[in-house]
Amino acid sequence: MKFIEEYRDAELGKKLIARIHQRSTKPARLMEFCGGHTVSIAKHGIRQLLPPTVTMLSGPGCPVCVTASADLDKAIALARLPGVIITTFGDMIKVPASRSSLQQVKAEGGDIRIVYSTLDALKIAQENPSKSVVFIGIGFETTAPTVAASILQAQQQKIDNYYVLSLHKICPPVVKALLDSGEVKLDGIVCPGHVSAIIGSHPYEFIPRDYGIACVISGFEPLDILQCVDMLVAQIESGQPTVEIAYKRGVKPEGNKIALELMDRVFEVCDGNWRGIGTVPGSGLRLRKKYQRYDAERNFEFYPGEPVEPKGCICGDILRAVKTPPDCKLFRKVCNPEHPVGPCMVSSEGSCAAYYQYGEGYGR
Repeated sequence: MKFIEEYRDAELGKKLIARIHQRSTKPARLMEFCGGHTVSIAKHGIRQLLPPTVTMLSGPGCPVCVTASADLDKAIALARLPGVIITTFGDMIKVPASRSSLQQVKAEGGDIRIVYSTLDALKIAQENPSKSVVFIGIGFETTAPTVAASILQAQQQKIDNYYVLSLHKICPPVVKALLDSGEVKLDGIVCPGHVSAIIGSHPYEFIPRDYGIACVISGFEPLDILQCVDMLVAQIESGQPTVEIAYKRGVKPEGNKIALELMDRVFEVCDGNWRGIGTVPGSGLRLRKKYQRYDAERNFEFYPGEPVEPKGCICGDILRAVKTPPDCKLFRKVCNPEHPVGPCMVSSEGSCAAYYQYGEGYGR
């Protein structure tokens, strides 16, 4: 299959690994921001193939995982309102909030439906004109344009019972917040592929300029990631950090201008609440005043209560790369995909789920 088999070629992989081993002499602490990269690295055993000089850490690039309990509580409070249908992507259903989950509310009789796109949510709104249909808008710059498009379509088609709870987040500000915190020393960042397909490479230029940290945008196949690591190591060895694109088949420096314009038309930047990190200025998206009639937070009265974090869960530390899943006392023993305590075990892109499924940290 084109662009799949080529990026899983074992012989090319061996050559890249050999070059990384030969090239790497300085310590290189690399963070992969995206949860998709975390899964691919675990699945293909990439950590075990790298030289001891290269350390790979997982960052906060799983949109389900970084959704704060306080925001999940909002979704659950909305789900309990009479006459409301909640539509959401499937991996949000099982995420534990402060006192419940969408799955539990559904079991109690709440009308919560899994959708694969905002088009599905709009169709449900059209088919249920007497109900209010709320789409839980999570995700980074990758999904925000599709949500923006759904609002414009609802306006055009006069679908008056469609709403969005915008929990969207944008990535560069949280990278800055992590670097400013000084909790983790980094030499390089594996920049997210899907996000970068929308925003391009220019928004990362502050990272090498202001922090002296190498940046390479990567695809998701094993050779993509190995090439990215090789390019990061080359930057670190030369002492010349910059922003490079290793995923040129998917990312242009200027990004996707149509998607960016669509997102900017409907949303405006606001502060974002990140699990384990807190409020990060300029890292969230809310609907502009022009479209506030579609804003669930402005159109419903609901009371989510005070947020409470799951007892014993260290997802916040894991998302900041301060700890890894095996550091958690609950990992595998109490917390597993069937009975997740925290969101990092729920999402398919969560670090805990990846470590659990592929045996990271257990010598397998």
